Amino acid sequence: MNVAVRRVTWPRTVRIIRSIHPPIDLFEDIADPADWEALASAEAKFNPRIRESIGDLSKVPVARRVTGPGASWVMAPFVHCSPLRPGRFSDGSFGLYYAGDRTEVAIAETVHHHARFMRATDEAPGWTSQFRELIGSIDADLDDATGRADLLDPDDYRPSQLFGAERRAAGSNGITWPSVRFPEGECIAVFWPDVIPIPAQGAHFAYHWNGAAVDYVKRLDDGEVLRVL
Repeated sequence: MNVAVRRVTWPRTVRIIRSIHPPIDLFEDIADPADWEALASAEAKFNPRIRESIGDLSKVPVARRVTGPGASWVMAPFVHCSPLRPGRFSDGSFGLYYAGDRTEVAIAETVHHHARFMRATDEAPGWTSQFRELIGSIDADLDDATGRADLLDPDDYRPSQLFGAERRAAGSNGITWPSVRFPEGECIAVFWPDVIPIPAQGAHFAYHWNGAAVDYVKRLDDGEVLRVL
């Protein structure tokens, strides 16, 4: 497959995740990633739920794992992936680190997916969920999906999921494409934790669900409320 590759160098990437997910101690420690399975097995003898917290370590080869303060934010999407939570470039059988080139992109993308979940579960209106912003950077060669209409359909992810699986198997670092939810911005999906630097925590947000759509986003640090168009 002939795929365009572009060097993506952004001083700022933004990822938004649910605030309910705490840091995972194993990833934050300075322990050698090669020892993680043994450490998890030992701790599981005293805390049977530790494996659920850590996730599936086999999803990430030892050489591609990252560790230290903030490493949970990078490792989590790779070890907690699931076919119940597919994305544009994965059917859920493997994880990716998705991010945008600005906060507006990350909000637009997460608002779309959060609204789908809220509709599917018939949730009552209100300030339903809180999210945290992760600020990082990227400097890597990524496959460029710009201009690939087959990969950028707003709703049908089947072609892009197949593309993602093929590119990951071919050794790609990840994919970049123009945001479908915020056309002025760009997105990245990184295939391995060691491709992207460990991010830092940014702002906290709450999303308001009106029963049909997410209509407002509130910054919890200063109380600013933004209307979702």
